[in-house]
Amino acid sequence: MKLLEGKCGVITGVVNHRSIAWEIAKVFSENGAQIILTYGNEDRWIFKLASKINAVKVLKCDVTNSEEMKETCEKVQSEFGTIDFFVHSIAYASGNDLKAGVINTSKAGFLKSMEISVFSLIEFCHNFYPFFNNNASVISLSYLGAERVCAGYNLMGIAKSALESANKYLANDLGEKQIRSNVISAGPVRTLAGIGLPNFAEMIEKRAALCPIKQNITQQDVAKTALFLASNLSERITGEVLHVDSGYSVMGTWSEKSSEVK
Repeated sequence: MKLLEGKCGVITGVVNHRSIAWEIAKVFSENGAQIILTYGNEDRWIFKLASKINAVKVLKCDVTNSEEMKETCEKVQSEFGTIDFFVHSIAYASGNDLKAGVINTSKAGFLKSMEISVFSLIEFCHNFYPFFNNNASVISLSYLGAERVCAGYNLMGIAKSALESANKYLANDLGEKQIRSNVISAGPVRTLAGIGLPNFAEMIEKRAALCPIKQNITQQDVAKTALFLASNLSERITGEVLHVDSGYSVMGTWSEKSSEVK
């Protein structure tokens, strides 16, 4: 049984073969979905990857350009008519602002991060709203740094916190058409974005021992959760943040058996 047979939609944020968005695109395609991919900057990877899943189109979309966003959404409507899902996997914070700590965050960096990481979700939903099918699904990606202080995450944590709040309000607005909006808060995985964080390799090495399920997650773990959220199996779930992190987020203290305590 293909859970997305007959469904079509848009996936953003495919950067390379390690991207969570790419794994989502693969799993959606395997389950019968027709997909349009978008990208921000010219990137040889996206066209090679798109061919592997027979993506219907690959569209350039600079989310800092409202006119280009509107044109992209119109092209989606021209191709599909209506859509059943939208996956938001776009985030940005400059390296300098990540390293500087929140207290030294630049105003320009803050505004750009919020525009790309948060407002783009709102603007996409605004543009897609007229041709979202009833029971369509909006899925965004976040991280535990939205809820707690995570070393090195800094400005990105603030942006993800705002994204999770926006998700709740969007769920309320979109619910009038039975459209649902949810966030997946994924544990750390070896993506280009993750590897760029300070002490990432050390963190991911120790983290598994601190989880109730003693394993780190993979891109596919996130993709399978996204599949559930895009399918009719989740049609009464909205406004939620689903943690896919082997249970790390439920822990408050650790026993002496944990490698971090040792």
